[in-house]
Amino acid sequence: MKAVWNGKTLAESDDTIMIEGNHYFPVESVKREFLEESNTHTTCPWKGIASYYNVKVDDQINKDAAWYYPNPSDAAKPIKDHIAFWKGVEVIE
Repeated sequence: MKAVWNGKTLAESDDTIMIEGNHYFPVESVKREFLEESNTHTTCPWKGIASYYNVKVDDQINKDAAWYYPNPSDAAKPIKDHIAFWKGVEVIE
C-alpha cells in the first residue's frame, strides 16, 4: 500500500493494518520529513485518544491529514506505532 499526496509518496508498506476502512502504516514505513506535529486530538470510543500530524509537501500543508494513537486502548493495541491518512491523501495498492 502507498499513501500519496501532492505527487509525493508519504508512506509505503506491505504490512498495513486495516481498521474501519483506514490503512494504518507502520511508523518505519512513513517518510517523516512530510509530517509536522499538530496540536489536534480527538477521542474514539474504542481506540482511545488520537494525535495528528499536518502533512507538508512543497510548501503546501494538509492540516491534520495523518493521525495515530500514541497509547491505544487494549482493543486497538495492534495499531500502536502506526499512522493513518485522510483528507485527500490517496491510499492505493
